[in-house]
Amino acid sequence: MAKFTFNMPDIGEGIAEAEIVQWHKQVGDTVSEDEEFVDMMTDKATVPMESPVTGKIVEIAGGEGDMVSIGSMLVVIEVEGEVPDDVAEENEAAADAAPAPAPAPKDRDVEKRIEVENPDPSDADDAMAADPSPPPAPAPTPTPAPAASSVKVLASPAVRKRAKELGVDLGQVKPSEEGRVRHGDLDQFLSYSDGFGAAAPTRADEAKKVIGMRRRIAENMAASKRNIPHFSYVEECDVTELEALRAQLNANKGEGAGSRPKLTILPLLITAICKTLPDFPMINARYDDEAGVVTRHGAVNLGMAAQTDAGLMVPVIKNAQAKNLWQLANEITRLAEAARNGTARSEEMQGGTLTVTSLGPLGGVATTPVINRPEVAIIGPNRIIERPMYVSDGNGGERIEKRKLMNISISCDHRVVDGWDAASFVQALKKLLEAPALILVS
Repeated sequence: MAKFTFNMPDIGEGIAEAEIVQWHKQVGDTVSEDEEFVDMMTDKATVPMESPVTGKIVEIAGGEGDMVSIGSMLVVIEVEGEVPDDVAEENEAAADAAPAPAPAPKDRDVEKRIEVENPDPSDADDAMAADPSPPPAPAPTPTPAPAASSVKVLASPAVRKRAKELGVDLGQVKPSEEGRVRHGDLDQFLSYSDGFGAAAPTRADEAKKVIGMRRRIAENMAASKRNIPHFSYVEECDVTELEALRAQLNANKGEGAGSRPKLTILPLLITAICKTLPDFPMINARYDDEAGVVTRHGAVNLGMAAQTDAGLMVPVIKNAQAKNLWQLANEITRLAEAARNGTARSEEMQGGTLTVTSLGPLGGVATTPVINRPEVAIIGPNRIIERPMYVSDGNGGERIEKRKLMNISISCDHRVVDGWDAASFVQALKKLLEAPALILVS
């Protein structure tokens, strides 16, 4: 028997470490050659690791959420016989390919935090000698719970029985008249007591480690809010005609193998966005704040926020401006499904220049979405609602008519986009959405 140490390989994305997301095998389990035994997450994607040998796992690098450096031990496998030379050489190469450690941060705040977290022991001794800490105060003696009241209470047997079933001390219930506790007094006591009419039973607290995609989302959102001065703008759009156009297109999409996909409002919105962006290049941009460079992109690589079991993911529709409505509908469906089932490729999850986030029928009245850094804007369509509105009657007057209305929200990076730019962009977008025939004009 020989022990084979499988080192974390360099997966070619310029990373220094990866996070353990899920073990498919544990110590004592047998793993076969080419069998997936752990999922590792990098900054860009989740990558399954396959065993190069068959054997029994005798050691693993850590638990879910732990980080493993490139080239360091990931798992030790006990194998029969000798490990093939090509496997051993490849594994040694992985260990040799470990990147050099990153230089220490230069941020003064970081240095201060290090000083606080790692004080000089001699300083601590001096402080102790100059100002010795007082001894800790003794722990307070717990106050015993009050015993049940021994006061004689006037109440009928039915009230006493009900109070006993409810666990209520009748001595705590204030009688309303004649000093006798009645059912109404008991009801009033219960209405002001904790737990009366509770919507659901109290559940125990649950501590859940934030790992994998959930941790990545938390880090990205925190970095976005910490580094980007957000501002949001919301406008109401009348999408009655847009919805009528969508219904007409779906009614004539054809049947069978040659049919077109059913359209949601999202392909129409994306097409309108792509037609509006050439006049507002500051919206379709990315800001490298370290280099101090804003890149205004010609192509629209549109990120599409998709909710998955693992959390929010943002696959990217590449060159959205070059696709028609039905191509967009197919790409939206394909990417959303790939994100949900974990088959989205790394290149499909990066390179976005602008993001659209939609909660569909849960969209609410208005949203203030968080920008997907390093992009500088994110657009959020909200729920369509029907409401009476004054419209022209064609004769110089007005009439009340039921219309379909939707709010468009946009959040922008105020370092790059001015409020006037954002408002002007949304107003131009609104013009297309309210006159949807213009969306289909080349």
